[in-house]
Formats: sequence, C-alpha cells, structure tokens
Amino acid sequence: MTATQRTVDRLHFTGDDEADRLLAAEPLALLIGFALDQQVSVQKAFSGPAELRRRVGNLDAARLAAMDPDALVDAFRRRPALHRFPAAMARRVQALCAFLVANHGGDASRVWGDAADGRDLQARLLALPSIGEMKARSLIAILGKRFGLRLPGLDGVMPTHPTLGDVDSAEALASYQASKRAWKAAHRAAKR
Repeated sequence: MTATQRTVDRLHFTGDDEADRLLAAEPLALLIGFALDQQVSVQKAFSGPAELRRRVGNLDAARLAAMDPDALVDAFRRRPALHRFPAAMARRVQALCAFLVANHGGDASRVWGDAADGRDLQARLLALPSIGEMKARSLIAILGKRFGLRLPGLDGVMPTHPTLGDVDSAEALASYQASKRAWKAAHRAAKR
C-alpha cells in the first residue's frame, strides 16, 4: 500500500489469521474480498482470496485475468465452494483482474496509490467491476482508517456511518454485523 502512512498486519474480517493477514498485505486480496461480499457473510467473502490463492497457486491479477475461465469456475466450485454463486463470482473476479491489468498495470494498489484526491479515489473505486457505492465507501473507510491513507479531500468522501473501516477486532466485527442486521430489518419494516 504505497500511498499510506501506516500499515496494519491484519484486517479482522474472517477470524482466520492467514486470511486476515493476506487482506492487509495484498491489495488484490482486499478487492477480491469486496467483489465476493455479496449474499454471503463477511467472513465467507473475505476468506475467499486466501482460499482462491491455495486453489490456483497465486493471487496475481494478470495470471487470474488470463486463466482459462472454466478452470477458474472449477476452482470456485471445488468443495467447499468459494461462494454460494461460484460461477458468477469467478467471472466477476476475472473481470476485476482484467480491469486492473488494463487500467492499473495489474497492480491493485495503484487504484488508490495513484489517486489525486478523495473524489478521484472514489471515482477509481466506482470504476472497478463489482464495486458499487456502498463498497466504495467501505473501501475508502478502510484505506483511511486502517491504513492511514491521506489524500486532499478524503474527508469529503469518507462515510459518516459505520463500515468495515471501523472494524479493528473480532468484537468490532460482531458489533458491526449486529448493527447492519438491525439496520436491514428496520429498512425492510419501513418498506412494508
């Protein structure tokens, strides 16, 4: 993480030390985790990059982008499946990697390392396949709060609500997940 002022040795998203350390050490792992963070638990999504690396032997954007799509789907489907929708998620991860190769030289850290300011960072994150507004805001919070990223105007795009950027322990993850479930329940009730 080249544009950061401090480093952390792990992100407390999975409960598995190896997976949590990989998320902090490897920018591509963090982005893949966010790509997988859909209709599965945070723990399942963010454990995916470590398991993917075990199954295919690497976590390299260029190699994953160039991998035979069927072989990547097979790696995602191998039991236990990396996601409840393994084929769709394999395609998303491959699209993300291809985008990183085409636009950032295959280096995921350049997404934020080359950002000029907060708005530019937000636009760069939103341009990534599988990263929408909520995920981009969570990534901004992680980069700023956990990794110490400093950019002009970053405060202007920093979320004011709790995100994964506020998670600094297993207890904080449990609290974050409980508040998110309560928010979703209230949101569903309000729609009725």
